Amino acid sequence: MAIERKVPEIIDNPMNFCPGCGHGIIIRLICECLEELGQDKNIIFPIGVGCSSNLGGGLVTDRLHCPHGRAGAVATGMKRVNPDNIIITYQGDGDAYSIGIAESINAAYRNENITVITVNNTNFGMTGGQMSLTTMEGQKTSTSKNGRDCDITGYPLRFPELVASQFNIAYSARGAVSNPSNINKTKGFIKNAIEAQINKEGYSMVEVLSPCPINWGLDPIKAMERIDNELIAYYPLGEFKKRGVTKS
Repeated sequence: MAIERKVPEIIDNPMNFCPGCGHGIIIRLICECLEELGQDKNIIFPIGVGCSSNLGGGLVTDRLHCPHGRAGAVATGMKRVNPDNIIITYQGDGDAYSIGIAESINAAYRNENITVITVNNTNFGMTGGQMSLTTMEGQKTSTSKNGRDCDITGYPLRFPELVASQFNIAYSARGAVSNPSNINKTKGFIKNAIEAQINKEGYSMVEVLSPCPINWGLDPIKAMERIDNELIAYYPLGEFKKRGVTKS
């Protein structure tokens, strides 16, 4: 007998993402995890500027659109005054890394007890497909017409590895939504990250590799294949720092 998958209760409206985009899958995974952990009525989302902004129109939940790149700072304030709420930032790589690198780094540096979900589609998706800190070497964007030259711009940033190796955080992982197996693993990473916050262990984050067919100039199937065939070699999947001892 087929098992019907119930849409999480807090998802109440369609979201206006481009055809083939991975944001809808990621948001569904977050909401499933919140519901399974009994936190779907106890959540506040500080939302980044960009494609991630569409999350706000599709969920019945508390959320706040933050100034561009500042979700890490806003989340810090939210958690400190509402320590019993679950706080999850939802940002793209342009918002979290290019515009908001200072806020993102400092939230991890302080080991704030928040959860960060960053969607890495290797460009500024909503504003015209400009190069971001995660754009691949040689990748053509609206601001790297001849392909990214890393001798000039530096190399793509691997943020989960950075914070896992340098800071005393609770959890860091990278997933992808390129196939069913990776989607299931990514859901496990997201649940682990939220559980780390519930257990008051400190900062937790999951980066998710996601397709951007429009700005990549690929059809949705080819965009998913690009993740598996190109991105994962540079952005490996897995857990870089697992949950530790619960803090008192």
